[in-house]
Amino acid sequence: MELRIGTLNLASGRDGAGRSLDAAALRGALAEVDVDVLAVQEVDVGQPRSHGVDQAAEVAAALGAPEWRFAAAVAGTPDPFRSWTPVDPPVLRGSWETLTGPHYGIALFSRLPVHRWSVLALGAGRARLPLRAPDPRTGQTRRWWFPDEPRLAIAAELEHCTVVCTHLSFAPHTALRQLTRLRRWCAELPGPVVLAGDLNLVGPVPARVFGATRLVSAPSYPAPAPRVQFDHLLGPAGLDPQRPEVRQLPLGDHRLVTVSVSPG
Repeated sequence: MELRIGTLNLASGRDGAGRSLDAAALRGALAEVDVDVLAVQEVDVGQPRSHGVDQAAEVAAALGAPEWRFAAAVAGTPDPFRSWTPVDPPVLRGSWETLTGPHYGIALFSRLPVHRWSVLALGAGRARLPLRAPDPRTGQTRRWWFPDEPRLAIAAELEHCTVVCTHLSFAPHTALRQLTRLRRWCAELPGPVVLAGDLNLVGPVPARVFGATRLVSAPSYPAPAPRVQFDHLLGPAGLDPQRPEVRQLPLGDHRLVTVSVSPG
């Protein structure tokens, strides 16, 4: 069977001008995304900066994906002045559950039945990143020194393969350590395993560390004129990747990366 898999950094649903889309606009921006499984990073749920939208639920509705899980890296509104407190232990929120208060994290969506879900906490680095981004309280863009956020991975075990979604640290040495830990975890999951996400590592490096093949090789960041590939789909060469695509959407600062594979 052929399976189309993708990854997208949602950037809290912001458009090219840095404005957060409302629920209707968010669905519209994703209306033409046709994938069986989609890994999404930087997802807001109930955050003031993104109109309180439950972005996980809206993405699921836009994709027509009945099976999905959201994992919160942060409970509450992210504060750029202090380190973020992780949700410990990490919790997978299902489509039937409602969260209380604002959250921020990653999500994995599937149009196909999922036999088992699991989540892994990857920790956070100590580095801080200088960045121009919206104030989480007011939405106004300004310069911040962002602390590294707690990092997670979600695994969805499908009939013929397992897809893992993650968003690794912006500090390369921390991201490499997290990727090594992910490799050990994925080795225990039913194969073949496809790792999908914003790995914050460029080019061929993550594939070498993960011990896999780049299913798509093309720059994905920044979205308007991409120069580097942060967004990866990695898996065994036997998956026979077909129709790779890197496409700009009306939201996010990364491009959508998709590919079709034949796991069995």
